[in-house]
Parts: sequence; structure tokens; C-alpha cells
Amino acid sequence: MPDTPAPPQPAPHSPDASVAPHSPDASAAPHSPDASVAPIAPVAPVAPKQRISALDALRGFALCGIIFVNIPQTMEMFAYAGQMPTPLRLFFLGRFYPIFYLLFGVGFGIFLRSARRRSERPRLLLVRRFAAMAVLGGVLHLLQPGEVLLPFAVTGLVVLLPLSYVPVRALLAAGVLLLVAGVLAGVGGLGLLPGLFALGFALAELRVPEGLPDARGRLLLTVVVAAVTALAAYGVITLGAPDVAQIRLGMVLSLATAAFYIAVFLLLLRTRAGAALSWVLAPMGRMALTNYFTAALLFVPIGTALGLRGSSQWGLAVLLGVGILTAQAVVSNLWLRVYGYGPLEWAWRCVTYWRWLPIRGSGDGAGGRAGA
Repeated sequence: MPDTPAPPQPAPHSPDASVAPHSPDASAAPHSPDASVAPIAPVAPVAPKQRISALDALRGFALCGIIFVNIPQTMEMFAYAGQMPTPLRLFFLGRFYPIFYLLFGVGFGIFLRSARRRSERPRLLLVRRFAAMAVLGGVLHLLQPGEVLLPFAVTGLVVLLPLSYVPVRALLAAGVLLLVAGVLAGVGGLGLLPGLFALGFALAELRVPEGLPDARGRLLLTVVVAAVTALAAYGVITLGAPDVAQIRLGMVLSLATAAFYIAVFLLLLRTRAGAALSWVLAPMGRMALTNYFTAALLFVPIGTALGLRGSSQWGLAVLLGVGILTAQAVVSNLWLRVYGYGPLEWAWRCVTYWRWLPIRGSGDGAGGRAGA
């Protein structure tokens, strides 16, 4: 050991979808004067514990809602929304995908922010990340035509990559404009994807996720504003607005309901029930890519065997979704007790960094302190 301390070096940063609020990459604390000239650390992800567990749990929550639309949609159980049971149509259809879109935008923003400190060519890593997701999406599309991984990859390359060069305030403005344009276009849920991706990306650059522990007041305000907006949009729709307006109001309703869900869920994590929610949902969220992909591998053949295709057996479809989610919750928790990443998450990282990375890590699948 040398007699004098070595100059400070930047600590490792996680390129994952969530970074712990105490990680150097996730804090706004000033860096050492030497940080700007310090050599770039080896390009590789670090321990999965450096995460914001609230984001992992929220991502798991979104997965739980998405499957109850994916199953009947893929099984062709409805041709238009009016054919769905009212609870599914009001509380699930289009309500959870916006959360998923936003969180993936946040994840890509955190990843690039970390990659800038870990690599001389951070956007090359991001392009590899999108390319790998496109391959996964292309494979999944053969089984589930309505999957979102391929649109995620295309939107990332076409929208996020160019926007990564603009200042963060301009990025936030671009996200808002793209979201408004998506609503006005009235082309359905995927029309919201570019705006929500850009907004999530901007929120990551502004370090909003790291401020969640101190955001109670803003979350309560979001609950009120989102509830009023959702009720107003629903009221106008039920009064018989023209079709062209109903489509756009429906998208506003979806966004407002998603914002309401996000704020209420994050507030619930602060209560006594929060530990239990995080214990169940955070491991699912850490393995979101694996769980999203394997859900289709399960519900397509099982749903077909059960005779769901083209049927109106909504209760059976819901039970199938509950069964798959239960299995994924158990497997995710047990898997992350041994391994640091889910199988597809690990493969995604290997492609991103173009090297073989260890999959084992200090797992905390029981929802231990892995972040905020």
C-alpha cells in the first residue's frame, strides 16, 4: 500500500433503470476537482444494489396492470374497447402502459448519465442497448404482435438518441411538446410513447427520481390534479363528445389516470404497507424485461389451450393473469436472492458492454435496501 492516499476517483455507477439516491451518479453533490481529469473507469455495470427501489416497485406495479390487457388483446377477445368489461376498460386499458413508457425513458436517461462517466463513447453503449431491445422485440412480435419492445427500440434510436444532445431544459420542453402532439394526433397509446420517453429521459437528467424521498407534497398535489383532470375528461366523454374529441379525451384520461396511479403508489410506499409492496413488486420490476417477455411465453400457449382465443371468458383470462403474476413474483424474488440480474437483463448488459459479465451478485430479492 502507498504511504500517501491516492487521488479520489469517481465511484462506479450503475447503468441500470434505477440508481440509489446515495450513489455518486445519482446525487447532485459536487465532485472532486480531480474528477474532470480522472481516467475513465472500466466500462461495466456495478452492483445491482445501487438502485432506487421505489422505481423498481413502480415498474413491477405497471407490469401487474399491463398483463390484464395484454392477455385479452393478444387472444383477440375484443375488437374495440367497448367490448371489454367495464372495470378493465376504466381502470386498466391504457392506464399502465404510460407508466411503463415513462419508466423506461427514466431508465435510459439514468443509463446514459452513468455511461458518460464510464465511457468515452457513451452513446455507442446506448445504441447497442436499443439494438438488443429491437432484437428481443422482433422475436416477441412473432408471438405477441402488440408488444412494445420493438417500438421502444425504434423510438429510442429516432427520438431519444438525437435529444440526448440537447440541454436538459430543452429536453423537458421537447418531451412536453411531443406528448401534446401525441394527444392531438389521436393515434392511440403508442402516439404517447415519444413524449413519455423524452419526459422520462428529462426527469432522469434533472435527477427527479433521486428526490422522491422528499417529494411528498408534490405527490399529493399530483394526486389532486390528476384526479380532477381524469374526472373532467371522463365527464366530457360520457356527455357524448364527438368521436374525434373522444379519442383525444380518452388519451388525456389515460395520462391523468396513470399519473394518479404513480403518485398514489409512491405515497403508499411511504406507509406501513410500503415494505410489503416493495418486497413483492421491486424484484419483479428489477426483472421487468424478463417478466414482460416471459409473460407472453406463458399466456399465449396457456391461453390458447384454455380456449381464450376469440372467446368472452374474461374471468378465466383474469385468473390466468393472476397466476402468471404470482409465479413471476415468487420466481423474481428467489432468483434475485442468488443472482444480481434477471436472465434477459444480464444478456442485455452483456450486449451493451460487448463483453461477458458475471450474472451473480449480492442479490436482495426480498426487497432489501437497494435504493430509495
